[in-house]
Amino acid sequence: MADIYLTNTLTRKKENFSPLKKGSVGIYSCGPTVYWNQHIGHMYAYVQWDVLVRLLRFQGNEVNWVMNLTDVGHMTSDEDAGEDKMEKGAKREGLTVWQIADKYIKQFTDSLMLLNIKTPDVLCRATDHIEDQIELIKKIEANGFTYKTGTGLVFDTSKFPDYAKFANLNLEDQKAGARTEVDPEKRNPWDFLLWVTNQPNHIMQWDSPWGKGFPGWHIECTAMSTKYLGERFDIHTGGKEHVPVHHTNEIAQGYGAFGHQTADYWLHNEWLLVNGEKMSKSLGNNVLVTDLIEKGFDPLALRYLILTTHYRTGLNFTLESLTAAQTALEKLRNQIAALKNQADRTTLSPEKEKQIEVFRNDFIESLNDDLNVAKAIAIVWSMLGSNIPSADKYDLVMSFDEILGLKLNEAKVVTLPESVKELIEKRSKLRSEGKYEEADKIRDEIVAAGFEVSDKAL
Repeated sequence: MADIYLTNTLTRKKENFSPLKKGSVGIYSCGPTVYWNQHIGHMYAYVQWDVLVRLLRFQGNEVNWVMNLTDVGHMTSDEDAGEDKMEKGAKREGLTVWQIADKYIKQFTDSLMLLNIKTPDVLCRATDHIEDQIELIKKIEANGFTYKTGTGLVFDTSKFPDYAKFANLNLEDQKAGARTEVDPEKRNPWDFLLWVTNQPNHIMQWDSPWGKGFPGWHIECTAMSTKYLGERFDIHTGGKEHVPVHHTNEIAQGYGAFGHQTADYWLHNEWLLVNGEKMSKSLGNNVLVTDLIEKGFDPLALRYLILTTHYRTGLNFTLESLTAAQTALEKLRNQIAALKNQADRTTLSPEKEKQIEVFRNDFIESLNDDLNVAKAIAIVWSMLGSNIPSADKYDLVMSFDEILGLKLNEAKVVTLPESVKELIEKRSKLRSEGKYEEADKIRDEIVAAGFEVSDKAL
C-alpha cells in the first residue's frame, strides 16, 4: 500500500503519515460551536476531513473519527474575553441554552447528511463531559501548571517553554497589545482560563474543586480527544484560525497533563470565501447548504466544487463556480448512468488491464499526496474518456466514489421530452424580453408536466 503524505502544522512539512498502531487511525476534528447555523464555510472543512477519513478506510485502516460539539465555554473573542456564545445565542432567540444547542446540532448534522459527510464515530457534547474536563484540569494542576486569580483557574504558560512554537507566536507583540482588563491578575496576557469562577449569572455552571463555574473552551477538546482516542493519538484537524489560540492552548494542556503532545499530526484547512470575502453574519453572506437547495442546487454540487480545491488553499465561492460544478456533476452522472446501461463484460487485453491499473494507482497516489482531490477528479474524467471497456470504467468510478462521496451509484439518465425542451426555450426567450407574466404561464405548464423549474440566484 502506497504511503500517505500529509502537511503537518507541527513541523511545517509534508510528512509520511505513520500511525501509532499500524492499520488503526485515531482522528479528532474540532467541531462547531452550536449557537448558530453552520454555513458552507464551516462545511468546507468537514468535506475535506471526510475525504481523509474515507481515504484511510479505503486503504484498509480502522478509523475512529471523533468530533466535538461545543455547547459551553466558547467566548465571543475566541479567548477569555466576551460573552459565552451559547448564552448570546439563547438571548438572541429567546430560548434556553439547551434548546439552542439542540436546534443547531440538528442543523449541523442535517448539513452533514446533505453533503454526504459520514457521521463521525463519536460526536461528543462538551456539557456531557464536564467531569472528564474537571479530572483533566486536576492532572494539570497536580503537575504545577496552574494558578488562581479572581477570574478562575489559569494555565501558566511560563511552565511550558515551547508555548509560542506551534503558531510562531511573537509573545512580545502580544504583550504590547494585551487586554489587561480581562484579568489583571494574569501573570502573562496569553495565560488562559481552564475553569471560570467569576460569572455568577452564567446560566450553565457546575461544582468543581475551584468553585462553582464552567470550563474554558480549550479544555474540552483536550479532555474529549484523549478520552476517546487516548492521551496520544494520530491526527488533529481544524481551521487555520485555530492555530494561534485554540490549538496552541490544546498543545499546552497536553504537555501540562501528560508531559507530551497529544496528536502527532495537526492538519489545518484554509477558508472558503464568498466573492473574495470571508463569510460572516455581519457581511450578510452567511450561506447555508439549505439556502443552496432552495435556489435549485443539488447539495452534492457544493461537495463537488469543494473537491476541486485543496484543503490548504481554500475556495472562493461564487454562484458561477457552483453552477459550473452542478453542470459538471450532472454530466458525470449522465456518463455513469450510460455506462451502467452498457456494462457488458468482455475479456480484457493485457494492455487494457495495465491501463486500468494505471488509472487506479494514479487516483490513489493523487489522494495520498496530501489529499490532492482535484487531481484525483481530473483522473476520473481522463479515465471516463479513455478506451477501456464501459464495464471497467463503471467499476473504477464506483470504487473511486467510495472516497469522493458523490453518490454516483445513484446516477440516472434524465431525458427531457422534446415538448418540455421547447417550453424551456420559449420561457427563456420570454424572460430575456422582459415578458415575465407570459413566462410564468409557461413555467406552470412545465411544472404541470412533472418537471421543476428553478432560476438560480443567491
